[in-house]
Amino acid sequence: MPLALLALAVSAFGIGTTEFVMMGLLPDVADDLGTSVPTAGYLVSAYAIGVVVGAPLLTAVGSRIPRKRMLLLLMALFTVGNLASALAPDFGWLIAGRLLAGLPHGAFFGVGAVVATRLAAEGRQARAVATMFLGLTIANVVGVPAATLLGQHLGWRATFLVVAAIGLCAMAALARLVPRIPAEAHRHVRHELRALRNRQVLLGLLTAVFGFAGVFAVYSYLSAMTTEAMGFGESSVTLVLALFGIGMTLGALAAGPLTDRALRPTLYGSLSALAVVLLAFPFVAQVQWAALVMVVLLGGVGFMTTTPLQMLVMNKAKDAPTLASASNHSAFNLANAGGAWLGGMAIAAGWGWTSPALVGAALTLAGLAIAVTAGVLDRDRSPSRIVARAATPTPRKSGADVH
Repeated sequence: MPLALLALAVSAFGIGTTEFVMMGLLPDVADDLGTSVPTAGYLVSAYAIGVVVGAPLLTAVGSRIPRKRMLLLLMALFTVGNLASALAPDFGWLIAGRLLAGLPHGAFFGVGAVVATRLAAEGRQARAVATMFLGLTIANVVGVPAATLLGQHLGWRATFLVVAAIGLCAMAALARLVPRIPAEAHRHVRHELRALRNRQVLLGLLTAVFGFAGVFAVYSYLSAMTTEAMGFGESSVTLVLALFGIGMTLGALAAGPLTDRALRPTLYGSLSALAVVLLAFPFVAQVQWAALVMVVLLGGVGFMTTTPLQMLVMNKAKDAPTLASASNHSAFNLANAGGAWLGGMAIAAGWGWTSPALVGAALTLAGLAIAVTAGVLDRDRSPSRIVARAATPTPRKSGADVH
């Protein structure tokens, strides 16, 4: 495995930690800044809005910048956003800090995915992308629980200071380990946007919005389900969240080789398995050991969808792989917001704490239907490879050669 992938994974770890830790810190932030928990929830939305807006915008703006420099600039913006969050004097400034921290999220993963495929051997591109995403999943096993405990004991500002420090470490790793990879020949933004109008790319993005919304319909309320539906105490919430993260990690490890072998079957299989898990969840939630197994499975099959979706849109938007990859993360964050909103509506309607799982199952089945439709419509049966089509692979360099 190229060491550059380790630098990308460290960066993904920091991004994953700051993205999800706010869910555990909302009561502390609300109490410290004198607002309500529902109002503090806007901090989650602010980050998601930053991702949705920043992914296509920063990717387009940075299209002329060499890949390595672009990664460093995006991680610097991420670090500044978290530092601004830590030092925010009031709620308004904290909203701004979260928005700023979210802006580089999608663009980083978009550029990072292209860099990962450029560094990988032929036939192992999906594994390289999955390795980068491994940092995101490990953040949910280690980073989010640890950062939540840190915030509860030392104050929420300490959490964002630590994440900013992780950002600095990630920048050092990127500078040291990632070789210089030039940007592709510049294309006008309108040309890249036309590439995104490809029917298969749009269907891939829609699959991400609906399919992954099923995961967030449940994950957004997993803490409440742990105490209200599964019958665990509040002290067990961290354990349940960590089990979800373990499932995500296992899913990411399995997704890479499976996607390299058979992209669409991996996508169909993971979405089908996710729908089954979500449908079964309400019926086993009160059996504690079974509920814990379902949490691991939910994280595993849910995150197994991300790598094939990422590779699909990159392959189909071969003239704009970076913009397509970044836009995919905008789709994932729309799924985050939409799934949480619809799951919350089900709870508010009095359908019970596990009802978001049934909402999630419906959303996932819609995503599966879109994916199958895209497969039927796809006339290009040849195995497309991002590295071969996007550009001539950059010769690999050791860490000592890249400076």
